[in-house]
Amino acid sequence: MENGDNHSDEEKKTMESEALAKGLSSTLATIIKEFDAKAQQTFTSQDQLSQSLDRLTRELDKLLEDAPLPFIMQHAAKITAVRKRVLSLNSVLKNVQRRLDNIDRVLTVGVPHQHGIYMNSL
Repeated sequence: MENGDNHSDEEKKTMESEALAKGLSSTLATIIKEFDAKAQQTFTSQDQLSQSLDRLTRELDKLLEDAPLPFIMQHAAKITAVRKRVLSLNSVLKNVQRRLDNIDRVLTVGVPHQHGIYMNSL
């Protein structure tokens, strides 16, 4: 009887562990999906900003052709620097988005940590 009790205790522990793992996975998946949606909104906003800066840069280039004043050139240089920073942020954001997609895929599939998928590789 004692052997049967141990087996039953192990089954209970396994079921409890599985329930906890499913609960954690569900919670994490929800959090990641919310974060993913916000990251996508940020990406869209950054993309719109980048397009606006591109348009502004083109307009400034036309203006500089007609009136190459030092004042205008200084502001054009600042806008170009901002444009470069936005492009850099877009690149970082795309990398974060890719990593979130990988994490979401791992959580959706339910691949455990022991099977060789490590968070560092995401």
